[in-house]
Amino acid sequence: MRALAFTRPDARSRLESIVHPLVGLQSEKQAQEAASRGCPLIVFDVPLLVESGRWARRLDAVIVVDCDADTQVMRVMQRNSLAAEVVRNIIASQATRSARRAAADILVANGRDRSLTQLAGDVSQVAALFGL
Repeated sequence: MRALAFTRPDARSRLESIVHPLVGLQSEKQAQEAASRGCPLIVFDVPLLVESGRWARRLDAVIVVDCDADTQVMRVMQRNSLAAEVVRNIIASQATRSARRAAADILVANGRDRSLTQLAGDVSQVAALFGL
């Protein structure tokens, strides 16, 4: 399915037309449940936020966790056991790094030069911005 979705735009559009409405309904249901319980903050993890065009207007803030392309390729290869060329083709079919960064209200650096301790400190600073 991945190969088909990332090599044939018509197949990708068809898949998205099936999956995205279902994800939207489930997300809305979970957000309403969280709001009814008085949750002070609702976080949506949206992998294709920039591409979707509709998510950003539903959000109060966009946090982008960023790293350079080589780090991204390495991490996806490790996580999904994919070849570098496959990962690069997938990345090429998505919004550019600069477009993702431009969509950010808050940018969190997560490159190879950042330790988990540094990243945790950044996350704590972001949480404090939201009163958490």
